[in-house]
Amino acid sequence: MGHWWYRNIVEPGKLPLLLALASFVLTFLVTRAITRLIRAGKGPFRNISPGGFHVHHVVPGVVLMVVGGFIAIGGGGRPGFGTGLAAVLFGMGVGLVLDEFALILHLDDVYWSEAGTKSVEIVILTAALVALVLGGFLPFGVNELTPEETTDRFTVVRTVAVNFLFALIALTKGKGRIAVIGVFVPFVALFGAVRLARPNSPWARRFYRNRPKARARAQVRAYRHDLRWSALRRKVEHLIGGAPNH
Repeated sequence: MGHWWYRNIVEPGKLPLLLALASFVLTFLVTRAITRLIRAGKGPFRNISPGGFHVHHVVPGVVLMVVGGFIAIGGGGRPGFGTGLAAVLFGMGVGLVLDEFALILHLDDVYWSEAGTKSVEIVILTAALVALVLGGFLPFGVNELTPEETTDRFTVVRTVAVNFLFALIALTKGKGRIAVIGVFVPFVALFGAVRLARPNSPWARRFYRNRPKARARAQVRAYRHDLRWSALRRKVEHLIGGAPNH
């Protein structure tokens, strides 16, 4: 265990990233637990409302991100206590900010609405992407190149360009989650790129406009996909973040 820790975390300099991820996830979970207690009227916690003005926790989150970022920059990236502290502060700040991502997106207090579950989705996606980076995945398949191939500039550019194209096609087909994950796992982007587009995506509006059969197939596939997975996704988001008000 000690050898694995040194070889995969300490030696490559990934310890600050691990600390940031851990503090990010822990802060999000603790924040959600507290906000659910506040909504239920249980425990000692209350909303911070000086003078009747509700201060959302995205505010201290931004402060922590700024402080942690400047400490990291000031430290010059040198390993040590300061780097670890910066990573923890930044991770805590990200946890607080992304917990209210939906509020920032809508510029409205949608925290306990169905739209507010977008925050939980973004947190899960962010944690997954950072975990992929910790696991050694690099954007656009660069980690799949051999040491000899990385010395060939053309090979690197070609690999990045092809995988970027797959992710871009998946995005234009209305498959944002697949496109984002596909940045780090090219096979996922390829899968999204070759599948039918979502009915209302830019790809469908451009290429299915005069193809009624393809448009109908896309609508049927999207309906079946949503019927199969949307309910499960909502259950997971509600389990983690709390059910929205109806």
